[in-house]
Parts: sequence; structure tokens; C-alpha cells
Amino acid sequence: MALQPEKRQHIRTLMRLGEGRDACPAEHRDVIRRSWQRCLGEYRLDPCHPRPVRVLTQQALRDHQESVDELLHVARAGVDRLYGQVARLGYALLLTDQRGITVAFRGQPEQDRALRRAGLYLGADWNERHAGTCAVGTCLHDGQAITCHQGEHFDATHIDLTCTAAPITDPQGRVMAVLDISALQSPRSHESQTFALSLVNLHARMIEDAYFLHRYRDSLILRFDSAREFVHLNGRGLIAIEEDGSLIAANHEGRALIDAHLRRWPPWSAACLPGATQLFDAELGDLLGIPAAGEDQIRAFRARANDATCFVTLLEPRGRPLKATTTAAPRDASVPALDRLAADDPSMHRLLKLARRLRNETVSVLIRGETGTGKEVLARALHDSGPRAQAPFVAVNCAAIPEALIESELFGYLPGAFTGGRPKGMRGLIQQADGGTLFLDEIGDMPLTLQTRLLRVLAEREVMPLGAETPVKVDIRVVTATHRDVTELIRAGDFREDLYYRLNGAELRLPALRERADRHYVIRRVHDELQAERGQSHHLRADAMSALLAHDWPGNIRQLRNALAFAMATAEGDEITLIDLPETCHGAAGPTTLTTPASPSSTPTTTSADGQALLELLRRSAWNISQVARQLGVSRPTVYRRMRRHGLVAPNHQPVS
Repeated sequence: MALQPEKRQHIRTLMRLGEGRDACPAEHRDVIRRSWQRCLGEYRLDPCHPRPVRVLTQQALRDHQESVDELLHVARAGVDRLYGQVARLGYALLLTDQRGITVAFRGQPEQDRALRRAGLYLGADWNERHAGTCAVGTCLHDGQAITCHQGEHFDATHIDLTCTAAPITDPQGRVMAVLDISALQSPRSHESQTFALSLVNLHARMIEDAYFLHRYRDSLILRFDSAREFVHLNGRGLIAIEEDGSLIAANHEGRALIDAHLRRWPPWSAACLPGATQLFDAELGDLLGIPAAGEDQIRAFRARANDATCFVTLLEPRGRPLKATTTAAPRDASVPALDRLAADDPSMHRLLKLARRLRNETVSVLIRGETGTGKEVLARALHDSGPRAQAPFVAVNCAAIPEALIESELFGYLPGAFTGGRPKGMRGLIQQADGGTLFLDEIGDMPLTLQTRLLRVLAEREVMPLGAETPVKVDIRVVTATHRDVTELIRAGDFREDLYYRLNGAELRLPALRERADRHYVIRRVHDELQAERGQSHHLRADAMSALLAHDWPGNIRQLRNALAFAMATAEGDEITLIDLPETCHGAAGPTTLTTPASPSSTPTTTSADGQALLELLRRSAWNISQVARQLGVSRPTVYRRMRRHGLVAPNHQPVS
């Protein structure tokens, strides 16, 4: 039978390539060019003599299926799900073993004869050495997902097909199978298969993970993801570990994390793998204690490979409890005043771990962090959790006290020390903190002259009030805080270097709210605190919570507190919604542009999704405010107030253009 013109042209192209007289057409990708060159040079395939489809005997097929029996059992659900999504689009599905033999197949019965002729059937051999360039064979050779679309096939009999394949690897990263979807007909454009490539890749990863979980069902498995919400549902990373934290195996995402770690922290020997406590900045007890961590059994850790936050859960073998010797590595004792400052943020975990160890010490502490991150709250928690808890905690904002008064405020003065002072004199703030903690906020704004006097207080543990001749002994612990870069201040000559080293006996760095993995907890805690202070009860609706979580909070926790206080003051009823929050918090979930009045002279009005609903009600009721108020169960003034909030104006009140 005569070949179609396009097939004859395809054969001529390959022959010229084999004779070295022509290069591959420019539209073909490098991966296809390399495969064609292998077919001609290494496999010695003749483009002039297309090879018939090679199908194994039933016995040979059974042998291949038995060799991957465990994978076939695990993969069945993924195969059926993928086929269910692509069958109506005309695709057949093939699952091949590592030699390219089709060991599982799904196809439409009415296409059975055409699929068999094309080799899309059980037992068909799609190895590149026999079938030439094709999705399965080239995927096996390169170990990467690929679409082989129509004329990219080597064999001219296959150039009507479009095939997309992705490798399925074992826990050691070796290709053990290939998942493929193929269609007898398709659009000419290669881009028409972009979605097919993503879909096959996704299901190949799902099958890989299902096989991993089945293979290591008797081991401890760490499952992780960059998003907390996905960890239990479809956490991308899987790492099987021993009870001592050593690694057994990992899936594709887990191996990528291990490889990134080894690039950053090269091992002493090629055979040396990092332990789980090296991959994640955690102690063994932290990892093994995850099942007891909170309601969702998820904890956040820092991945040392890239300093990113990973949310991790621990899958335990069924019916096999952990050994008593490894279940509970020593942990720091519970300290309520500090524990309540964070939930599940790696940076805060490290900070609070250090704070627990510092709380009983007298060493000076410097707290660094952006404005509003809670530096004074942390300082007070250090005080409340230590041996000075019953003594005074005196907070001084060095940036808020006028420079002319700061010396007398800090050091105090005797009667008659200067004109305008109190007749009986005044104990300075340093003396008031005797026995307790002196917290100096914004220490970077302290004048240089006072820095010298403060240095003497720290060195001598005594204070000299203004007008006094004899120093007064003081027993204080000094905690300071700043949002400024003190080293830059020292370089500029605005801060004494010797004072800096006196104050920085230990440094605690508070992360910005936008960087914290426990923002949900912080929002809830601030919300609960405000409710307790005000004696109110407001429920945070989901749209408000989503907006609060998405906001970048340049003012950090202080700005969050102000935003929630504003919402509580303006909310109608006992529910806080998106529209109750300050407009700066609306972000992407906030206002959209709508045309309010149905007239040619109308102008766009900015309103939120709730404003859109109100607008629809007003239009349906012909702008009858009383009727809308009855439908909403609110008063007419409330409707007018909501209209003003969203910029909604009745048509008969629109200005005449």
C-alpha cells in the first residue's frame, strides 16, 4: 500500500539526517533530535522499513506483570482516576514496566481494533530500541516526562499519534515504570498537549507516593509540604526514617530536599547521608513528638537546605508503638508566659527555646525586631517566667521621653536638684526597677551622653541621682530592644561600642508577622485578648480571617491589634466580616469596580463583594430602603450607613451631568 505524502516526507527527513546531509527540522526539540540520532546510529533502525508493532505472548506478558505485581496493585486507583479524566477526550492509557512493556491498559472498546493496530494495547513493546522515538521509550531513556507529538515519532507508522508519558520512580530514584496517555488523533499544535503533560506528571507522582507509602508502611514516615493545608491531604515530600532519625528512603520531593541539603552541607564521605534532625532544624524528640502536637498533628520546621519553612507530620506504623527510649527526647519545661507567644513557627521556636534558658540568668538581653513585633511583650514574658517575677518590671521608651528629661527620668534626682523639680525629689526609673527588670525600648535612640552614664550603671551596679553625692546600689536585670541596626549606629558614631557589648549578652531576634508560619494563631490570640479586654464576643468570619492572613502587616502585631480593635468597634452584630476591617487589610479580596446606577451618566464605584450583594438588593427593590432593611433584618439607618461605606448612591440622588 502506498504511503501517505506526509509519511514519505518524514522518511526522507530521517534518511537525510542519517546520511549527514541534513539536520533535524528547526521545530523539533533537542530531546527529539537526540532520540532520532540514537535510533539511526545506536539502534540501527531503518526509517524506510517501519517495524510492525511488537506484542508479547500471553505468557511473556504475565511474566512482566508478575515482576511489577506490587506496583500494579498500588497504581490501580491512580490509573483509573487518570483514565476517567482523559477517556472522553479520546485518549487510551498505558502503564509500562521499566523495559517498555505495556503491563496495564485502559481504552474505549469501540476503538479496540484501531488501538491494537497502533500498538496501544496490553503486551505492546514501546522500548525506544524497537519502537524508535516515542513517549514511553524516550521517557525511559531520559528519565523525564515528555510529549512525543505526531511527526516527532521516529517510525512513520506512528506519526498520527500523540503520546505523553511520565516516569514513575522507586524510592531510590530509579525508573520502574512509565505512565502514558496516547490518542489516535489530535490537533496539529504541540501546545495542545501541554495540559496532558501536567496531568500525567501529576498522576505519576501520585502513584509514586502511593507505592512509597505501601513499601514503607512498617517504617516511620515524615510527610511535609510548604503549605500546612496540604500536608495531610497531599503532602509532596515523603521521607522514611529509623527511630534514631537516620534516613531510609525518600520520594521525589524528599530526594530533592536531601540533594539541596548535600549541596549546601557537603558530607565527609559520599556514603554519608544527613539525618532527619539535620534536614530539619529540629531535635529527634521534636520530630517523634509530632503526633502529640496540637489538633492537626503538624509542626513547622526550618529546612536547613534553603531556610524555608516546612510543615511536617509523622506517619507511624500501625500497631507498632515507638520504643520508649526514643519517644521522648528531653524537652525544655513548659513556661506558660513564653509558650503563649507562639504556636508553630520555626523562628519563634528557636527564639523561645533560647529564652527559656535565659529566663533564670542575669545576663543582659538585646531584643531585635521590626516595629510592632512584640519586643516589650517578650521582655515582660522573660521577666514573668524568671526568679524576678514578683519584683518590678519597669519599661522605658528611650525614643518617647524628651532628651531634656530622660536623664532625670532614668537616674532620678534629690530635692532642689534643679528648678521645676518635685519638692521631695524623685526616684529614677532605674531605682524603681531595683530587684526586678529594667526594659529599655528603642535603645538605639538614647543620647550619647546618657549612654556613658548607663554604661557605668551596668558596670558598677549603682546609680547616681542628680544632685546626689553618694551612689545608690541597684540590683537590676537589663533587657533592651531596638528595631535599628546598632552596628550601623556604632559605625556612624551614634552608639558606644562598649555599651553595645554590655547590653548584648544574648540576642533574641523576633521575626516579622508576615514571616511567621503561625499567623493564624497570632490573629486568634490577639482577637481573644481584645475580646477579654472589652468584654465583647465577636466571631471572625472566614473572609475576614483570609484577609488578615494575606495581609503583609508592615506594622506587625501592633497593626494587627489596631485593625481588630477597629473591626470590633464598627462591626454590626457579633460577626466580624471583611468589610468591618480597615480598607488597607482588604488586599486582593477587597474592593472591585462596579457601576452603581443604571444610567449612562453613572461613574464607577469601588465596593466589596458584600457591597455587590447590597447593590443587587437595592436594584431589585427599586431602591426602596425600607424594603431592603426588612429583608436584611436591620434598621434603615444601618442600610444607609452600609451604602455610604460602599459608595452606593440611589439614581435619583446622582448628580446631573
